[in-house]
Amino acid sequence: MVNVPRLVIAAPSSGSGKTTVATGLMAAFSERGLAVSPHKVGPDYIDPGYHTLAVSAGDGRTRPGRNLDAYMCGPGLIGPLFAYGAAGCDLAIVEGVMGLYDGASDQGELASTAQVSKLLRAPVVLVVDASSQSRSVAALVHGFASWDPEVRIGGVILNKVATDRHERLLRDALDGSGVPVMGVLRRTDQVAAPSRHLGLVPVAERRTDALDATRELAGRVRAGCDLEALLALARGAPELATEAWEPGVAPVVGPGRERPVIAVAGGPAFTFSYAEHTELLTAAGAEVVPFDPLRDEALPAATRGVVIGGGFPEVYAPELSANEPLRKAVAELAYAGAPVAAECAGLLYLARSLDGKPMCGVLPADARMSGRLTLGYREAVAIGDSALAAAGTRVRGHEFHRTVLEPGAGAEPAWGVVHPGRRVEGFVSGGVHASYLHTHWAAAPEMARRFVARAVGGDGDGDGDGR
Repeated sequence: MVNVPRLVIAAPSSGSGKTTVATGLMAAFSERGLAVSPHKVGPDYIDPGYHTLAVSAGDGRTRPGRNLDAYMCGPGLIGPLFAYGAAGCDLAIVEGVMGLYDGASDQGELASTAQVSKLLRAPVVLVVDASSQSRSVAALVHGFASWDPEVRIGGVILNKVATDRHERLLRDALDGSGVPVMGVLRRTDQVAAPSRHLGLVPVAERRTDALDATRELAGRVRAGCDLEALLALARGAPELATEAWEPGVAPVVGPGRERPVIAVAGGPAFTFSYAEHTELLTAAGAEVVPFDPLRDEALPAATRGVVIGGGFPEVYAPELSANEPLRKAVAELAYAGAPVAAECAGLLYLARSLDGKPMCGVLPADARMSGRLTLGYREAVAIGDSALAAAGTRVRGHEFHRTVLEPGAGAEPAWGVVHPGRRVEGFVSGGVHASYLHTHWAAAPEMARRFVARAVGGDGDGDGDGR
């Protein structure tokens, strides 16, 4: 059983201010000395970086923002993943995605904030952009509160309120709604965070400014919200009957054996990763060592495998290209047959070129920026055996990019996308598995174990030389 106080911060639509409010609340409660567990509904990588920063003022522990994605991981893992991340915390705050009832396309409520709130038995605080309405706010809140009787909307925070008179009109309209107003944030109270083609600029690229903005958010949320009422609402959440998830894969390396070094790309160009990936690699027996392709001219000593996740290599293409020693080191490792897992940004880094700048040259393909956003959930099946998956393995993942790769698939593709549509995608060559598809390894922990087995010289079926 899990009895962590918890809130879900939702909104009628994107752009209402969920991230502002959720991040501000995380920081404000953390500054009060509470151990706050940060979570994000959906696949987004950027918001959890701000969440991690926001909770850093609590009990001194670093708690990574964790994703709760019912499409990629399945509804059955939402409770366990939440319990794992929130263990030992005084409060958990879950930022929603899109509008409260918006989920995976053509999949009903699947992966919606509403579904996650029900799976967590968590009260919802609705953030409403009130900038262009007065009495109509009551109809909007009533509609959202009554649409699904299993979703409990316990309070509303009015965002972008113009004046004292505007606030009074909104409060009067909501008096009889049964949903209490728990906060009012003025239109001038917005703290701007820079954004670009895929959303907010990640924390790793502007850490000092992001920290200042987070502190400012905490102060404004503290001044405009009833923190005691919000905390009482969170503490009223019932017990959650679930066991905590654990990165419980059997280790590939036996006791007393040397742990293989798996180098994981980081730094400003490669900020997209789920915390569970490195935890699973560690549980499988690896020594996970970060490296920064912008600055490090060599891979970590004794590297046996490389993981390169998502990010913004297109922003840093000249700098990545200029680091020729590291590009050569990655290529040499790949040519030697070591496992290399690359998702999206990693795929571009392994290509011959990106926007005309030389990259690692591991893949016979060239990448460039485009004006088209590719975005959405995908269901895929492994075409053949690789360092990550056995042939026939089915996964659910997510695509999110404005680049194109030509060609988009190799002689041995990584995945056959079966929904939506049908196509092949990505590259498998030797130990290399490169694809645009982002996956969540908590839903398929055998991927981490298979990767580590390949690193220690196993045949990739999950059995290395340590068993």
